[in-house]
Amino acid sequence: MKKILLVVADYYKDVSQSLIKSSKKELDNFSLRIIKVPGVFEIPVTISRNIKKYDAFIALGCVIKGETPHFDFISSSSTQAIMDLSVKYKKPIGNGIITCLNMKQAKARGKKGKEASLAVISVLSQ
Repeated sequence: MKKILLVVADYYKDVSQSLIKSSKKELDNFSLRIIKVPGVFEIPVTISRNIKKYDAFIALGCVIKGETPHFDFISSSSTQAIMDLSVKYKKPIGNGIITCLNMKQAKARGKKGKEASLAVISVLSQ
């Protein structure tokens, strides 16, 4: 049985719970563990620390744009770090980190966890 680690930034707890719920629905045939981290920025290092223990990873979280450039830095750097890990270690990492302008958009995108899970399953089956 393939082992998958979900790394979830739970800064916005309601949003992260929706992402987890939609992600888990697709993963019944896998051994699954969830690690929660404070924010999206901590996801890549957590995956890196566990890279040899799992067959695949799913990154879940939410970044909401504020009044400063922080949103751009966090969104861009976490996406690039996740891609770099995936390519370097040749392991699928589903990116279910949603980037939104406000909480209403974030809540409307709670099913993005499903899409990240389906992407990982697709790559694992190649």
